[in-house]
Amino acid sequence: MIHDTFPYWLVKLSLLKVLILRSNRFYGSIKIFGDGNAFPMLHILDLASNNFSGEISVEFFQSLRGMMVIDDNKAKPIYVGDNYYYQDSVTIVNRGFKIFYQKILTLLTCLDLSNNNFHGRILDEVQDLKYLHVLNLSYNGFFGPIPSALGSLTELESLDLSQNSLSGKIPPQLTSPTFLAVLNLSYNPLDGSIPQSNQFGTFLNDSYRGNPRLCGVPLTKKCNEVDLQMLPPKEGEDSWIDGLFV
Repeated sequence: MIHDTFPYWLVKLSLLKVLILRSNRFYGSIKIFGDGNAFPMLHILDLASNNFSGEISVEFFQSLRGMMVIDDNKAKPIYVGDNYYYQDSVTIVNRGFKIFYQKILTLLTCLDLSNNNFHGRILDEVQDLKYLHVLNLSYNGFFGPIPSALGSLTELESLDLSQNSLSGKIPPQLTSPTFLAVLNLSYNPLDGSIPQSNQFGTFLNDSYRGNPRLCGVPLTKKCNEVDLQMLPPKEGEDSWIDGLFV
């Protein structure tokens, strides 16, 4: 139940890797985190379920340096649903015997801003977060088109843009992240056909629920269907008037 603005003094913790402030009463806008190198090691930023507001600035994305560099020498991170964590050891219980494994698991890279009052457009600068695996911007007031720049996040495994006011077509570039396992675009006024390439062939109806103007697989609505049927001509009216009416 912490009631405060964002604690900017945290930028002094240069080795900070995980910052979770979810489910509090933080409010206000998220401004620049400093000189652009505020969180060089931050891999998990979870601000969900607060009262943050305002637009997300370019400087905000530029300050998340730890989410920009891909380390090819590390094992691929594991996505575990809504639980974002990492650990240095694993204890497994097998038939009453505890087996202790000293194993380093790669840190999951996650940005969760869901369930706040953010608004404005999702900026193309989100593509700078190349190492991002989970992006959740749901339950906010974002509007405008889905940026095609999201297709540059080739490491992305989970994308949730549901419950916003995003409009227009689903950009075909969004099919580029071949690791994408979770997609939620529900309850936005999106329209047009659903892309069919790569991972998009695995997503079910729930990914697009609440978008009545979307069409194509997996929805039952075909893109060549005509929603409005031609009305029969009325007696005593010229054909050109009928045409204008239709």
